[in-house]
Amino acid sequence: MFGKTVRIASITAAAIMSIALQARADQAQIARGEYLVTIGGCNDCHTPGYFLGNPDMNRYLGGSDVGFEMPGLGVFVGRNLTPDKETGLGNWTTEEIVTALQTGHRPDGRMLAPIMPWPALANLTKDDVEAIVAYLQSIEPVKHAVPGPFGPGETVSVFVMRLLPPGETAASAPN
Repeated sequence: MFGKTVRIASITAAAIMSIALQARADQAQIARGEYLVTIGGCNDCHTPGYFLGNPDMNRYLGGSDVGFEMPGLGVFVGRNLTPDKETGLGNWTTEEIVTALQTGHRPDGRMLAPIMPWPALANLTKDDVEAIVAYLQSIEPVKHAVPGPFGPGETVSVFVMRLLPPGETAASAPN
């Protein structure tokens, strides 16, 4: 009986240590993801108020309130990257987020807006992109439905930053 008790205690202790080590590894991965999101400037395009000089850190990565106009394509607003199931990435799998970050393809088959730097993110290591996803999935969900995208000529409901091709001026660019 004593041997059986010792074996059960050893198995239990090993399981607890394994869980603790996994939790520590998960925290290290999340911390790495936070670091990469920070130096990558994801906050810039995906946090309300950032482009207006007053980022709303209570809605960090919850989606912008300013769009980018790309000539001939329309206006694109930085989406909600939080794990909110209705307005963010909460229904996307880890693999779907990795694919979007590294190929520009969304789960619904559409491409991400051209302003999204997925070609640069495609060069991340597997560990780094998975760390970014772990971090995004760990942050507080923010319920914020981002408007758009808006096609060329559609009425927009947000402030817009215009990207002009070389040789154009703001006065001569199409409205």
